[in-house]
Amino acid sequence: MAFTLRQLQYFIAVAEQGSVTRAAQNLSISQSSITEAVKELESDLGVELFERHPRGLHITHNGHQFLRHATKILAGVSDARRAFSQEREERTGGKLNLGVTSLVAGYVLSDLLARYRRACPGVEVSAIEDNGSYLEHLLVGGELDVAVMVISNLRDRMALQAEIIETSPYRLWLPLGHPLVSADIISVADIAREPLIMLTVDEIEENTGKLLTALGARPHVAFRTRSVEAVRSLVATGAGIALLPDLVYRPWSLEGDRIESRDVSGALPVVQVGMVWRKGSGLPQSAKDFIGVAEALRSGRARQ
Repeated sequence: MAFTLRQLQYFIAVAEQGSVTRAAQNLSISQSSITEAVKELESDLGVELFERHPRGLHITHNGHQFLRHATKILAGVSDARRAFSQEREERTGGKLNLGVTSLVAGYVLSDLLARYRRACPGVEVSAIEDNGSYLEHLLVGGELDVAVMVISNLRDRMALQAEIIETSPYRLWLPLGHPLVSADIISVADIAREPLIMLTVDEIEENTGKLLTALGARPHVAFRTRSVEAVRSLVATGAGIALLPDLVYRPWSLEGDRIESRDVSGALPVVQVGMVWRKGSGLPQSAKDFIGVAEALRSGRARQ
């Protein structure tokens, strides 16, 4: 029995995630479907692609070799489909398959998409919001043309091309009247003594934790949330402070309470937001135009 494209998709997902459970969650299918597909693929190839352990799977040497072939196969299929649809896209104005991470969706995409629609009104835009690792999977597989996402922690830099749109430094969020608001210099040690409200989207929690650990501070995390608005409300009412990219800062909570923003001394990291697409792919004109609009927006901001 010859292997199927679906088996290749499931195999790549498991290889990237290192776990059948995480792969199933990202693909929104059952674990048993992925397990069965991988076993059938191994049987067809006559090799073990993964070593099974109580804590999960480890890809074998044969698995690494086959991963390169599987990625090329899916990319080739995607290019073939795109080649046959190119003429139809030119007649209808084309279609843009766009990916975006949740943090970027609320603070970067709206302006960028509005400019793109004005420049290319005939293009049909289909957008999906998901986490960065899954969007990378869709880009490599040719299911997305381009994604707008946090690229500071881009994983598959061998297969993907990235271009920065915006760079945002980390700053400290404080409630009005907090003692640190009037401080001349705020150090990481000052932050470590305060309860911290942690945002858990787009690797922000991981980045913040790494930052504080590298600087020798052990934060007391008072609350974790995926909602930026919840962070604003909690900080504004004095439940804690937050260390977040300036990209998502707004001076008021939904309840109308004031939030102050201050610099922190030391070499803090930055969050890079950018466009990502698959290296070597024949991008449709709709995607090339989208990238061009984003580059123009970046250039305009740089001149301001």
